Amino acid sequence: MPHSTDLPAPPAFTQREFRDALGTFATGVTVVTACNTDGVRVGLTVSSFNSVSLAPPLVLWSLANQAHTMPVFQACTHYAINVLAADQLDLANQFAQRGIDRFAGVTCTVGHTGAPLLAGAVATFECLNRSRHAEGDHVIFVGEVLHCHPLRHTAPLLYHRGQLRPGEPAQFPESVLSRG
Repeated sequence: MPHSTDLPAPPAFTQREFRDALGTFATGVTVVTACNTDGVRVGLTVSSFNSVSLAPPLVLWSLANQAHTMPVFQACTHYAINVLAADQLDLANQFAQRGIDRFAGVTCTVGHTGAPLLAGAVATFECLNRSRHAEGDHVIFVGEVLHCHPLRHTAPLLYHRGQLRPGEPAQFPESVLSRG
């Protein structure tokens, strides 16, 4: 059995092959939003969103170490994860750009936790910034969901093979829809 101090062998694949293989897994597209200590809104497009636990309600997402928003997300106590709808492709592209006011022309409200909530999202998750884990070239953020809002019964925006694509609307039984 290898010792924990043994270095792993280099991978038998290139970074491009790894990215291409990961790209076969379709993910939803989100915009994660928060406010810095001066109350200035920040946000960015993220496809690395996932559920962790139902009890307590936990989700995770990751951010590249070199991201200019890293200091804000490391320091903030709360943030929101806005799951984008298929008709929000322009919004996903806007929040992925650098050097612009990402909130220009964007309709949003202030959530219970103070984080911006984007109008038209499929769902929003308002989170306590519970923990952060440095791994490789990213930081994994674990959020404890304090408020969750399923807002629209519509198709989500998906990220697949390096492209943003509209998903299909979920077909829910009438009993589920009547609860919402």
